[in-house]
Amino acid sequence: MLIPKWDPDGGKRLRAERERLGLSTRDVQRLSHELSQKMKNRYYYISHTWVADIETGKFKPNVFKLQSLALIYQRNLDEILAFFGINFRDLARELGLVGLPRTRLLGPLDRPGRSIVAPVELRDRVKIEQTNLVSRMFENWAEIPVGLLQHMDLKNGLYGYIGTKDYTLFPLIRPGSFVQIDARQTKIMSNWQNEFDRPIYFVELRDGYVCSWCELHEGQLFLLATPQSGAKARHFRFPGDADIVGRVTAVTMRIAEMNIDPPKSSE
Repeated sequence: MLIPKWDPDGGKRLRAERERLGLSTRDVQRLSHELSQKMKNRYYYISHTWVADIETGKFKPNVFKLQSLALIYQRNLDEILAFFGINFRDLARELGLVGLPRTRLLGPLDRPGRSIVAPVELRDRVKIEQTNLVSRMFENWAEIPVGLLQHMDLKNGLYGYIGTKDYTLFPLIRPGSFVQIDARQTKIMSNWQNEFDRPIYFVELRDGYVCSWCELHEGQLFLLATPQSGAKARHFRFPGDADIVGRVTAVTMRIAEMNIDPPKSSE
């Protein structure tokens, strides 16, 4: 588990921010006083001695005063906290370590003004109708707000996107879904009890990707679809024409309002 460590150099970095703006410690005091009045919260007030003490590492600031500094220095609070070793990207990855026993509502993932790294030419280059690895989809990065991807560990995790025209495992995994992939599990398993327990794999082909059930027979990898999908089974030379990226361990998908017509049966 990631445990935040207080960075002793955080005060020095705060001082650099203040000097970058040409502010004295008394300027900060005056601005924070104005801010505390606007916020109607006295904890936003920062004395000039407090600024000096925090910059020299004599004590640790509270969150209200850090927010006050963030507003004065025109920086995000996340950036100011990162000066002291508190990285919100790392903390977000740790949310999955706590498994709460009761079903509950979650607040919105995205907040106004928040953004994450995603491609500028998303609409032009990314073919959302095709199944793909998320890391391959996002090769050129810029800042756009995408609430769903905000909690994905794109750097260290492996995720797949199910194309809007890919009905292979419909309705178990619907088009437009995101799946989490365990790249350590690449061996085809056969000891499953039913279709809900049956392992699902993310497979790389020569011309793209597919998410499906798999069977291996005499050097041939069979990609199997659900009966409801209307898709036929396919087989590829293995290894060679197909490669197991990993086993799907989690799915994020819509179950309504996708405006996607269900597949037509091939019968």
